[in-house]
Amino acid sequence: MAQPTNLTRIGLAGLAVMGQNLALNIAEKGFPISVYNRTTSKVDETVERAQLEGKLPVYGYHDPKSFVQSIQKPRVIIMLVKAGAPVDQTIKTLSAYLEEGDCIIDGGNEWYENTERREKAMSELGLLYLGMGVSGGEEGARHGPSLMPGGSFEAYKNIEDILLKVAAQVPDSGPCVSYIGQGGSGNFVKMVHNGIEYGDMQLIAEAYDVLKTIGKLSNEELQSVFSEWNKGELLSFLIEITADIFGIKDDKGEGYLVDKVLDKTGMKGTGKWTVQQAAELSIAAPTIEASLDARFLSGLKEERVEAAKVFKSSGLDSILNDQHQHQPVDKKKLVDDVRKALYAAKICSYAQGMNLIRAKSIEKGWDLKLGELARIWKGGCIIRAIFLDRIKKAYDRNPNLANLLVDPEFAQEIVDRQSGWRRVVCLAINYGISTPGMAASLAYFDTYRRESVPANLVQAQRDYFGAHTYERIDMEGSFHTEWFKIAKQSKD
Repeated sequence: MAQPTNLTRIGLAGLAVMGQNLALNIAEKGFPISVYNRTTSKVDETVERAQLEGKLPVYGYHDPKSFVQSIQKPRVIIMLVKAGAPVDQTIKTLSAYLEEGDCIIDGGNEWYENTERREKAMSELGLLYLGMGVSGGEEGARHGPSLMPGGSFEAYKNIEDILLKVAAQVPDSGPCVSYIGQGGSGNFVKMVHNGIEYGDMQLIAEAYDVLKTIGKLSNEELQSVFSEWNKGELLSFLIEITADIFGIKDDKGEGYLVDKVLDKTGMKGTGKWTVQQAAELSIAAPTIEASLDARFLSGLKEERVEAAKVFKSSGLDSILNDQHQHQPVDKKKLVDDVRKALYAAKICSYAQGMNLIRAKSIEKGWDLKLGELARIWKGGCIIRAIFLDRIKKAYDRNPNLANLLVDPEFAQEIVDRQSGWRRVVCLAINYGISTPGMAASLAYFDTYRRESVPANLVQAQRDYFGAHTYERIDMEGSFHTEWFKIAKQSKD
């Protein structure tokens, strides 16, 4: 295997597809790179790809010692291995040969506290550590991902020149990378990015369901609608790929492939972590939570098949069908309303994600800049969308914005779309079609915009059975009423 005449600029360990693609991207940007993988066939495969894809300066090593020693000092090594124990094992293998001032960067979807633990352990050995969120999937890794590095600022400065070139480049906005902050902030921000992604995907799936089931749109019509949407306010990677999916025929049978895909969604855990963190920090994130619940319910395929039989035999389908057979659906109007509902609900999903990031930033003292996060999500990543530019501008206008919903521009957009949003949710409910993401977003909006909510009754109940006390709207202080005694007297 060819060896470099000089030491390489950087190393990468972990050569599954994401690792291979990122290594090739780095090499293509002019940085000679050493690569290593425990399964050595992956090393050879990567070097071979580098030759085929333009004789790129990628140098493979079959043992960790020669791999580490081939990199110039201070050494920088990116790891792309499975989160958890494999990361600790890789660190142990590599750190045996690293020297003071060298740096390891974890590019996986890691739990942020694991990154903080590792950074502390590494610093005791005189080594630097970064936890870096990488978004964009296989294509992004190869041609320009969104990068979210957090941890040692010194480590970031050692690799900044590489990251600025490797990241996605957005005209008038710059490279989609920024030093996020201390500790596990990079991993945390990537985790919430994935939570927002769950919400986005669920809302798009609901739009599809309503248009297909109620509007009776064919796959051809759906492809046309989503392609059209991708030219306007909904322009985004997820809308673009959704349009593509509707156009792909089944290569193993008749019809379209999307109709043959089992309705059972997988997940790797970042959405669940996001919802758990929202609960820990008392941040309402109903759109993201609804998307997670939808994935859980999708997993109960066998139970849903049986439940469908039970309710069909009890006549529910007939009742629902009878209610609507004399109410023809105006397709054009429905498509327009669904577009409005999707956009308004999407604003709610991003608002929840940003509020979660802000709450964590305050708790940890990370001083995260929400507008800058919106900027680095504009390219490369899965949630890249034209309206992230608007989110960035909203935070530029007011860095202390309490919620995206109250930014004057977004507030007006929601007001302009809310009647269509309500029509879609009502129509879906009446047809027995679940739209948990759109409905949860609407409830979030309607609760947030109301000066008074019925929490006064809940607090009164808590005081009644548990003497939890309550505050009053007309005077200062904390109060307790013996509700039971007064109610009993009035009954006697």
